[in-house]
Amino acid sequence: MDMKQEEITTLHDLNLDHKKLLAAMNEFSDIRPVSVVMPMLYSEVKSDALPHIVDRLNKCTYLHQVIIPLAAQNQKEFGHIKRFFHRLTIPHLIMWCNGPRIDNLLLSLKSEGLNLTKYRGKGRDVWLALGIATLNNYAVALHDADIQAYNEIIPTKLLYPIIESELDFKFNKGYYARVNIKRTIMYGRVFRLFLDPLLRSLIDTLGTEPHFIRFLRSFRYPISGEFALTSDLSRDLDVPGGWGIELGVMAEIYRNVAIKRICQTDLGFYEHKHQVIGDSDQGLVKMSGEIFKTLLRVLIEADQIQISRPFLLSLRVLYQRNAQDAIRKYHADALINGIDYDRHLEETMVEKFSQQIMIAGNKYMLKPVGTRIPDWLRTMSARKKIREELLEIVLEDNKR
Repeated sequence: MDMKQEEITTLHDLNLDHKKLLAAMNEFSDIRPVSVVMPMLYSEVKSDALPHIVDRLNKCTYLHQVIIPLAAQNQKEFGHIKRFFHRLTIPHLIMWCNGPRIDNLLLSLKSEGLNLTKYRGKGRDVWLALGIATLNNYAVALHDADIQAYNEIIPTKLLYPIIESELDFKFNKGYYARVNIKRTIMYGRVFRLFLDPLLRSLIDTLGTEPHFIRFLRSFRYPISGEFALTSDLSRDLDVPGGWGIELGVMAEIYRNVAIKRICQTDLGFYEHKHQVIGDSDQGLVKMSGEIFKTLLRVLIEADQIQISRPFLLSLRVLYQRNAQDAIRKYHADALINGIDYDRHLEETMVEKFSQQIMIAGNKYMLKPVGTRIPDWLRTMSARKKIREELLEIVLEDNKR
C-alpha cells in the first residue's frame, strides 16, 4: 500500500468508511443524479458473476438508473435478459443494441450524412448507452458485467469524486490489483506484459517522451474498463468501435480535460472473466493489436510522430527487451508473495504480443484512419432529438 501522489490525483483506499460514502452518495445524487452503464454479451447471463452484481447493485440506492447495453442474436435472447433483470430493483433499461429497431434508427441517419451502421462491438454499445444516459444524469459510471469480485463500493468509488462538490472532478479512472488471492494467480497480462513495456519502448525509440505517453504513464491502469465521467464530457467523446475503446477514451480525456479535473481511484482487488490468449483474430492477442493501432493513431494526432517499417522493427526489439525486464520483476514479486507464476507462459505471451507490433503496425500503415464513432454532439447536430428517439425505442422495447 502506498499514498504517493503524482501528476494525476490518486485517491487511495487508506481508511475508507463504506457506510459514510454510500450515505453521502444518497445525499449528493438528489442534486446531481448518476447512473451506471454496464455493457454485456448475452452469454454473460450464464456466468456466476452477474447474479452477484445485480444483488450488489440493489444496494446502490443512490443510482438514478442502470443501463444495460446488450449484444443479443434474437428476440428470444433479449427477452431472457429482460426477465433476468427483473431482480434488479434499481430503475433500469435493457438496450438491444444490435436489434432491428435501433439498427433502423441508425440507418435513418445515413440521409443526414452519418453512417453509424458500420460500427459493431463494445464501443458502439457503450456509445449508444451514453446517448440516453446523458439525457437526465449529471454523471455516468461504466463497468463490465463479468466482475466476480463486485460489490456496491465499486460504482460508489467511481462516482463520488465527480459528484462531491468539494472535489468536482470530471473524469475518474478505476485501478486495481489483477490478482486472484485464493488461487494465487497474477493476471492483467495485456497491461503488465504489453502496454506498460510498450510505452517505455516508445520513449526509447523516439528518444523523448510524447505528451500523450506521459499522460498514460501517469495512470496505474490506463486500460481498465471501469471509469466515471460527467455527462457533458460523455457527449463530446469520439468512442472507438473496437477493442481499443479504453485507450480511445483515454485519448479523448487527454484532448478535452484539464489534468486537475482528472483522478484515479483504488478499487482494490479485481477478478473477472479471463480472455483466451488467442491470435490476431481473438483473445488477448487481438486486444493487444487493437490497442496498438489506437495508440499509433493518437500519437500521430497528438504528437505528430512518424510511423515506418524501420520504426516498427526498432520498437519491436526494444519492446522485447523491456518486456523481458518486466517478467523478471513480476517473477520476483510473485515469488515473495507466494503467487504461482508461469514464467514460460508469460514469455510465450510476450512473443505473441511482439508479433502484433509488426502485424497491427503494418495494418495501420495500410489504413491509418481510425474507426471512431462520431461524438453525440455531432450526431445531435445532424438530428437534434436523436437521443430522445433512441430512448423512446428502448422504453418501448422494455415494455414488451
